[in-house]
Amino acid sequence: MATKRHTIHKNLFVKALVFFVLFGGPILMLAQSGHRPNANAAGGVMVNVVARRDDNKTNPITSKEVSVYDNGVEQSIRNFTPDPSPARIVLLVDNSLTIRADVDKLEQAAREFAYEIYEGDKLLIVGYDEQAEIVSDWTDDAKGIEASLKLFRKKGQPHLFDSIRAVIEEALRPMQNQKRIIVVISDGLDRGSKATFEQTLAELQSENIMVYAVQAVDRTRGAIRRDVPKPKVVIDKLAEGTGGQIFSIDEPSAAAKAICDELRQNRYVLSYVPSSAPFGQARSLLVLGNQGITIRAKSMQQPN
Repeated sequence: MATKRHTIHKNLFVKALVFFVLFGGPILMLAQSGHRPNANAAGGVMVNVVARRDDNKTNPITSKEVSVYDNGVEQSIRNFTPDPSPARIVLLVDNSLTIRADVDKLEQAAREFAYEIYEGDKLLIVGYDEQAEIVSDWTDDAKGIEASLKLFRKKGQPHLFDSIRAVIEEALRPMQNQKRIIVVISDGLDRGSKATFEQTLAELQSENIMVYAVQAVDRTRGAIRRDVPKPKVVIDKLAEGTGGQIFSIDEPSAAAKAICDELRQNRYVLSYVPSSAPFGQARSLLVLGNQGITIRAKSMQQPN
């Protein structure tokens, strides 16, 4: 049976996703089901939160143990609910020519997720250089995913920001009420994207999409133009700004297990109605837990 490759065309002005099959004709990707609690009632703000007890006890964390500050003002929490719903995870893999990781290492980093996802989770694997190409469509079939990874090949320049925005527009935005994650497997370098880093991060925050990173060695060794964010800074801010976390590409098994476990066991949905929110402005967001509780969430609330 012929192996198929699809392509996400990154025209951010045209809201259409065209898939190209290497050995056949065009097909359409269908969004998978996997609904989660919808805490975003009329007029409210919904925030995805990772929360765990430092003593590793598994009793659920309650709203009384959490505080949220919008623009520095403490808010009244409407709802704080565990979210064990299935995840929709996009593995966005840098397979540009100069990344300091061979194809085998990139394949392994992606492969580990296929064997760590929980029942109901789905993976979409996208490789990118100047274009973002679907290597494996939404699936939980580990053997099928492993076979599709042989399509990875290194070429071109890394358009990371354009690729993230293409994934949001074409793959994740239709799944508004599902748990949506991007795992970036890269050093964070972008060369040539039309989108800026600031635009990309703001869109991720607006869409409530967490970004995790499996980080490769910085190919620039710090030598990069001043007007371009350094790869390490990009990775740090993508994770910190969306509530995600960073792992090393040298420990892909540990990274995949930690991410998949966290998404099923430690995710919560927090909602509140802002007591005062300047119209059309982004606001700082801070979610804190009581002593003995570690919490991560996005750092900004973008304008509604």
